[in-house]
Amino acid sequence: MPSDTFTPMTWADLLSRPRPAPQATIAYGADDFQKIDLWLPTGAGPFPVVLMVHGGCWTTSVADRSIMDWAAEDLRRAGYAVWNIDYRGVDRPGGGYPGTFMDAAAAADLLRANAAKYHLDLTRIVAVGHSAGGHLALWLAARPNLSRTSPLYTPDPLPIANVISLGGLPDLEETAASPDNGCGTDVVTRLVGKPTSGRADVYADTSVPRLFPLAAAQDLVNGREDTIIPYRLATDYVAKSRGGATLHTVPNTGHVELIAPGSSAWNKAKHLIKLAFHS
Repeated sequence: MPSDTFTPMTWADLLSRPRPAPQATIAYGADDFQKIDLWLPTGAGPFPVVLMVHGGCWTTSVADRSIMDWAAEDLRRAGYAVWNIDYRGVDRPGGGYPGTFMDAAAAADLLRANAAKYHLDLTRIVAVGHSAGGHLALWLAARPNLSRTSPLYTPDPLPIANVISLGGLPDLEETAASPDNGCGTDVVTRLVGKPTSGRADVYADTSVPRLFPLAAAQDLVNGREDTIIPYRLATDYVAKSRGGATLHTVPNTGHVELIAPGSSAWNKAKHLIKLAFHS
């Protein structure tokens, strides 16, 4: 529980900051949310790339890619290109299963087609996701393990060697069984669908632990006082990974701090990104 002296950061604290703007926006579909914002450092490149995935309970009306603008700008100033993807949430036509997952995959894979134009280094990619985006970032790294019979299967997904989940929800089965998670349990059903005769196991190709082991290195950064994403969701995921994931606990930290430049949580995330690019 939060200490008596700890006051968590609010969304208003972050959203009231002057908003920076990306250097380019790229569409990968007809929907308004099938877009990617590209943040480019100064210089000639080639630039290491942070593949960024926003949260918001997989629900477009809760959050879109713009919630990551401040984190993206901070990384851009540090010399990293940021490929900040958006996707149709469960509340958009075509969202849910398989659309939300197919959007995330298509947005990630489009990075390769734009690498030469924007001087992006495809040998140095780190996926960073916040909250529900932590789940999608890990899922993107798990795509090589998808069954060929899955509607989500693609033969040559973008290789991702490192993933950093910030207050993520990687285990959809546990999330659906945890009414204390800030997204609620109904949204997971809206995301993965209900069991049917043709798809009885809705978690087989959507929940990351079902796709273990991941080839990517996995780092989880979680605030110890996060009241939106229960801390046990991180510890349980790490235990299931059997050494595949590492948990980094940040004290006196809630949920918003994880993507707020200047916070100790965001400084930890930036340090892990730096280490990943130099591993």
